Amino acid sequence: MYPDENRFIEAFAQVERHIERRYGIPVIISDVAHPFTGDLDGAEIRVDYEVSLEEAVFIAAHLFGHTVQWNLSEAARTIGTVVQINPSEERLRELEDYEREACRYSLQMLHDAGVYDLDQWMADFAACDFAYLHHFYTTGEKRVFKSFWQTGQPLLTPLAIPEFQPTRWVSRWQGVVV
Repeated sequence: MYPDENRFIEAFAQVERHIERRYGIPVIISDVAHPFTGDLDGAEIRVDYEVSLEEAVFIAAHLFGHTVQWNLSEAARTIGTVVQINPSEERLRELEDYEREACRYSLQMLHDAGVYDLDQWMADFAACDFAYLHHFYTTGEKRVFKSFWQTGQPLLTPLAIPEFQPTRWVSRWQGVVV
């Protein structure tokens, strides 16, 4: 059964509260520069105020996953801040690994926040997200995000979140989150 809007309201509250209390990372609802729906800098997460509740849950969780990566790895920061234009097959595999790892941290964070019923939704959203990014990176075309949606994607395995110190790595709006 697909989660309804009320479930996304509850899940967002759980995710926001957990990220802010456990990690000291503010989750801010604000205007995010078009065409982006979220932004991060390593110490703060922003979610555009115009996105749906469903998107807000994914964006907050997913950008948390990238925040973990950015605070643990210079290579991850580099991947996350470089605009990808006609990437090679090897680079596409690196990007997919980067995105999958962020989603695995995201899933662990959801569980730590007490959200255990969105695993399939997260797997489907993550697969849609990478299919969208793959298409964008290889064609430069931005299609409707949900046109890449397929239900029943393989479940993700949660990845334990190592200790890290949230650090602002880039100035606001320099991150590249398509």
